Amino acid sequence: MDIRRLQAFVKIIDLGSISRAADLLNIAQPALSQQLAALESAFRQKLVIRSKSGVTPTIAGSVLYRHVQILSKQFDRAMVEITQGDGPLVGKVSVGLSPYSAGSTLSVELLRRIREDLPGIILHLTESFDDIYSELVMTGRLDMAVIHGSGPMKGVSFTPLMKEEFFLLAPHALEIPHDSDDAVQLADVTDIPLLVPPKHNFVRKAIDMAFIRKGLEPTIVAEIEALTTLQGAIQEGIGSTILPWSVASRIAVEGKSRIYALRNPVISENVSLCIPELVPETEASVAVRERLIDLARAMASSHNWPGTHPTT
Repeated sequence: MDIRRLQAFVKIIDLGSISRAADLLNIAQPALSQQLAALESAFRQKLVIRSKSGVTPTIAGSVLYRHVQILSKQFDRAMVEITQGDGPLVGKVSVGLSPYSAGSTLSVELLRRIREDLPGIILHLTESFDDIYSELVMTGRLDMAVIHGSGPMKGVSFTPLMKEEFFLLAPHALEIPHDSDDAVQLADVTDIPLLVPPKHNFVRKAIDMAFIRKGLEPTIVAEIEALTTLQGAIQEGIGSTILPWSVASRIAVEGKSRIYALRNPVISENVSLCIPELVPETEASVAVRERLIDLARAMASSHNWPGTHPTT
């Protein structure tokens, strides 16, 4: 089966439109429609649903889409490795970094390390609140991702990197009971306006579970996914948030916001490196993975990141 025909199918699904895909691929729309019809004939399944708003995949189309993503990436990798021969490692390696985890803190150091050690590798770094990184890794659209959680999950494997405790980041002027170690009891946070991620976020799930287990009800006034907006809202005294120290320390502003440890209970979450089980790694992705694991474990063991501990 022609790999280009399969890649054209992926483009149709990505764009949600046969005509837009035809324009992008520089193919006449009737010709692209014929290619789609040929695929449906070959698989004996309807692959897309056409409507006035565009096209969406059927169940069979979604399955094919997932497999073609893997095949296409493997084809691209084969081209790179065959062309490379015995020379230095080259190619593109894509890494997803959860914005509310220590992963995003590691991004600059990882980029520096790869540029110094492996200049032939192009590192693609992405931080997104909308994407479910485990699914992107499973389908081969990402080579790896640093995410909260430790699995298990079908189609991906997890390497534990560290455990992160969460802290309260509050406006500097906020008066809240705290001990000599700047630790706040969770029960004293219930009446404070909180700005938190949406419910699908791992940080939010950990926050909600901590309040539920203590029989408490938080005062959530907004769901925010933009760190710059969150930073500004806290400086203006609109509310507070609960984050890992690695993230809270990046958006805290001296004299305008303040970080407190949380106690009773301590809220924490595992941070892991997620890689696909079914998509073989390239030499380039293995090299990046090894350096990322080294950086994360050095960070967890350095004692320079409060509330960050190596996994056992």
